[in-house]
Amino acid sequence: MASRVIIIVLDSLGVGAMPDAESYGDTGSDTLGNIARHVGGLDLPNMERLGLGSVGEFEGVARMKDPVASYGKMAEASPGKDTTTGHWEMMGVKLERPFPVYPDGFPPEIIEAFKDAVGTEILGNRAASGTEIISELGEEHMRTGYPIVYTSADSVFQVAAHKDVVGLDRLYSMCMAARRILAGRHAVGRVIARPFTGAPGAFTRTFERRDFSLDPPEDTLLDIAKGAGFPVVGIGKIEDIFAGRGLTCAVHTTDNDDGMEKTLDEMGRVKGGLIFTNLVEFDMVYGHRNDPAGYYAALRRFDAWLPRALARLVPGDMFAVTADHGCDPTTPSTDHSREYVPLLVCGPGLKGGVDLGVRDTFSDLGATAAEHLGLRLRRGTSFLGNILK
Repeated sequence: MASRVIIIVLDSLGVGAMPDAESYGDTGSDTLGNIARHVGGLDLPNMERLGLGSVGEFEGVARMKDPVASYGKMAEASPGKDTTTGHWEMMGVKLERPFPVYPDGFPPEIIEAFKDAVGTEILGNRAASGTEIISELGEEHMRTGYPIVYTSADSVFQVAAHKDVVGLDRLYSMCMAARRILAGRHAVGRVIARPFTGAPGAFTRTFERRDFSLDPPEDTLLDIAKGAGFPVVGIGKIEDIFAGRGLTCAVHTTDNDDGMEKTLDEMGRVKGGLIFTNLVEFDMVYGHRNDPAGYYAALRRFDAWLPRALARLVPGDMFAVTADHGCDPTTPSTDHSREYVPLLVCGPGLKGGVDLGVRDTFSDLGATAAEHLGLRLRRGTSFLGNILK
């Protein structure tokens, strides 16, 4: 019987502020709880059956007597609240220092080096909402051809360009140049290409976004599993987050629905090893745009999909649903929030209803996945022994 782990990351689905949230400006953040209050209660029957109501108090979600999954929540041990930090920690890497952030824009030495590398001036260079800065500067960009550079409260260097003005290959090349420049003390977590289309007043970002991450500073579970001969499939932006490392197959997606369908495809194809999926629209489309109703609608679609995934599980499978940080769409901020993330784990050979408590690090999930595959992760405490039947 082959061992297989399927991990689904609902990007940004935080379940309440961590104790140090105040130092990040995130007091009161509670992505799922605040969405529940905003929409007048959640209707997520399949996540409820898994045990979501035992993870926290979410209006409309009951605490099941015999949930299908074992449940808990995880605290982030690394400093920060960004995608890269969360995913890396989940796979066994703990950062000692947060990635640098630039709330006042990037310093001249970075911008001048970038302009020299791409051979043009730039627009922007400030912290901003992506949709807002594209709306503001998109027309000037189309007239001049200058890329729009911006950042956020997260450690990102983002480059936006119109597909018909710059082209995808040129935009990706610009981002790779920025990635080479952003090293040492300026080593941001991600450089992000943000292509968009349309006309002034009606610009739309496209699904061809790409993230150019740093290399993880040490081996992750992906590297270890691949080195042991297991298939390791990354779905969504997993390849970008891990700089292409540790994967035997990378599957890119256009949206959450595509990511869910491709996860089912890979579950049908891959009989052992690790399938690691990121569903980015919760964060990118709804969290960052302060759209709690849209976020909830996306959760409803995920909830409706869940039975199809659970029906594909076979003996030897471990199936986990979690997140990488928060992004509360009900707060004035449009940035990530420092929150606990949910932990729901089930499988044919695993117990349901075990209270896994509050885990000290996201790496506990990675350590459990590693043990399930007969491997060992340097960090994290496996809870596999608590949930094996």
